[in-house]
Amino acid sequence: MSKKGPLSPDSLRKLDAYWRAANYLSVGQLYLLDNPLLRKPLQPEHLKKTIVGHWGTVPGQNFIYTHLNRIITKYDLNMIYISGPGHGGNAMVAQTYLEGTYSEIYPNISRDLEGMKKLFRQFSFPGGIPSHVSPGTPGSINEGGELGYSLAHAFGAVMDNPDLIAACVVGDGEAETGPLATAWHSNKFLNPLTDGAVLPILHLNGFKISNPTLFARITHEEVENFFKGCGWTPRFVEGEDPLKMHQQMAAALDWAVREIQRIRQTAADTGDTSRPRWPMIVFRSPKGWTGPKEVDGLRVEHTFRSHQVPISISEDHPEHLRLLENWLKSYRPEELFDRSGTLIPELQAIAPKGARRMGANPHANGGLLLRDLRIPDFRNYAVSVPAPGEVKGEDMAELGKFVRDIIKLNMENRNFRVFGPDETKSNRLEAVFQASSRCWNAAASDRDESLAPDGRVMDAMLSEHMCQGWLEGYLLTGRHGIFNSYEAFIRTVDSMFAQHAKWLKVCSQLSWRQDIASLNYVLSSNVWQQDHNGFTHQDPGFLDHVANKKADVVRLYLPPDGNCLLSCFDHCIRSRNYVNVLVTSKHPRPQWLTMDEAIKHCTHGIGIWQWASNDQGSEPDVIMACCGETPTLETLAAVTILRHHLPELKIRVINVVDLMKLQPHTEHPHGLTSEDFDALFTVDKPIIFAFHGYPTLIHELTYRRHNKNLHVRGYKEEGTITTPFDMRVQNDIDRFHLVEDVIKRLPQLGNRGAFLIQLMKDKLVEHQQYITTNGIDMPEIRNWTWNGGRGIV
Repeated sequence: MSKKGPLSPDSLRKLDAYWRAANYLSVGQLYLLDNPLLRKPLQPEHLKKTIVGHWGTVPGQNFIYTHLNRIITKYDLNMIYISGPGHGGNAMVAQTYLEGTYSEIYPNISRDLEGMKKLFRQFSFPGGIPSHVSPGTPGSINEGGELGYSLAHAFGAVMDNPDLIAACVVGDGEAETGPLATAWHSNKFLNPLTDGAVLPILHLNGFKISNPTLFARITHEEVENFFKGCGWTPRFVEGEDPLKMHQQMAAALDWAVREIQRIRQTAADTGDTSRPRWPMIVFRSPKGWTGPKEVDGLRVEHTFRSHQVPISISEDHPEHLRLLENWLKSYRPEELFDRSGTLIPELQAIAPKGARRMGANPHANGGLLLRDLRIPDFRNYAVSVPAPGEVKGEDMAELGKFVRDIIKLNMENRNFRVFGPDETKSNRLEAVFQASSRCWNAAASDRDESLAPDGRVMDAMLSEHMCQGWLEGYLLTGRHGIFNSYEAFIRTVDSMFAQHAKWLKVCSQLSWRQDIASLNYVLSSNVWQQDHNGFTHQDPGFLDHVANKKADVVRLYLPPDGNCLLSCFDHCIRSRNYVNVLVTSKHPRPQWLTMDEAIKHCTHGIGIWQWASNDQGSEPDVIMACCGETPTLETLAAVTILRHHLPELKIRVINVVDLMKLQPHTEHPHGLTSEDFDALFTVDKPIIFAFHGYPTLIHELTYRRHNKNLHVRGYKEEGTITTPFDMRVQNDIDRFHLVEDVIKRLPQLGNRGAFLIQLMKDKLVEHQQYITTNGIDMPEIRNWTWNGGRGIV
């Protein structure tokens, strides 16, 4: 061992050579089409015509990955690598190519001269691979195209994986994002006995695209105090001299591994699961390290100019070609690769073997580890419905009992968790606390309830970002879970959802990526009843956002009652490779269907409710369609009014559970054919459609259908703190407005409907006067029942 550090001179030489090899391959990916090992003088025809990609973060990441290889081998670690800094994908591609994983997955990219040429050509090239870490990169569970989620993914990955270490490289620009800033506190949710460990490595290289980074411009003391305040024990690796930095990094990683092992051993020996101070590393190196120091008289290395392509290549600057050639040759590739273009054996020996390679670790291809959940029969939780609307129930409370027992059945397997930002109880899923506490490893007091270090419910942090990130990491490493949230505030993770949906879409095109459990959202506290919360909590727009994503990935369900919710949830929790969104109610609502009826209805996803319709054997005069629990209630109430006052009207009631049924089957796998859609909705009869969300979504989904006589009522951005029924009135989705809509769309009624329109207008005035005097809805609203279609008018 050298007196200057833990590495012997031979180990130091080999590690540095391996790092040079990774850097060479990374630069080659940026620039080269041909002449991969510079065995001929570099010429313009050897270069890509359009050079795009990033360099600044790459040498630091290569340095870190190389050193992680050393400790994996030394300590026989089970470790995955999470690249947070974004567009440095060429680093991880280079590393997985050097360790052999890349060529095993993509045999055409062989470990020889021809394979290296193809490796270089494909990078940021039409028909090739993106410049960031993507699903196509072996070993990755974090999309580099958007910053902020790496550390949350790392924590989700190690939950219930006690022998796993997630080494998470956090870019210092990325560290300025809200999700990442919050994620440092995830250490309060790790159980040292039953979970793995996250080893964060903050990569301080000083600059973003064109600005300095905050962490790089505060003092060493401030950085240290920040992380100590977040509950970490930081160790710093800082400098520019590669040989000194190798020794520092080796010592720091040896220390970090020993600390992790000590924490685990203490927990195993004593059973003490109180929160330890986990180790982390602050790695400060120059941005664009080992790259060109100066170009055209401007400093490049250690500045923002190294962020993307340090040397531009053009006819206006022919001297740049020689700069690039000198840069590539500075890594001395002739010492690293043999005549065939293969990494020399003594360097190949540095990489771990088999599944210990970070690119080949099965946790980074979680479908390899995925096991089915043990799921009870959801029919055992059925709500008894003697007749439609005869009983009321809280849909989410019924679901809570089902989820509770899923937790119980999978307690031993430790492969299911519930995620939510402090809203599980508020959303009426509190039955889950009969099976498990909330996960919590910070300080506790006798005033707390349902907190434990080994809780299966991850809702003790008020951050949608963390819940989403943890769950994604949990799913991507082969487990199952659900995310329950308020409907309006799920919008906080719009971007995270979009990235996960894109990830799934790309994975579907990769044969080696195995199926993972679906990402399941259960959204309650919905737009139609907020009581004391008001306008801020009224936003059903997540449906629109999801509906725009690839049809092979997204599914949207709006069950109208408890039995339908149970049936839909059972389907979703068993599914693979989807994002499923269920929007439901947590308030007492009429229950419409028996369990057998619900199963049939949800299996079809859409259907005529015969018991609510009176057009059997004849052409309907009007179609009254509804999607969502509140629109269903108001539609059925409107039907009772119409049938009482205009009994001759033939009304067909259609309920939609699976929203994507409305799209043509050519656009979405669940979509109805034109023939089936026309059979339900006719080709010309007026359709009064009461929808849970924004009306434009229904128009977007149905614009290709034959029947253009469609009139949608939904949320139109009106709301405040008011009564539940008044929310419906303000958005014209209430029963009285729906009745008016029907009459206005039926010219055959002539003047016979005028009296009923006047009655509806009078009811709306009566409603307004009543709520402003009494503060609650009218008795006929609160006490309304279906009553066989007669209702209360």
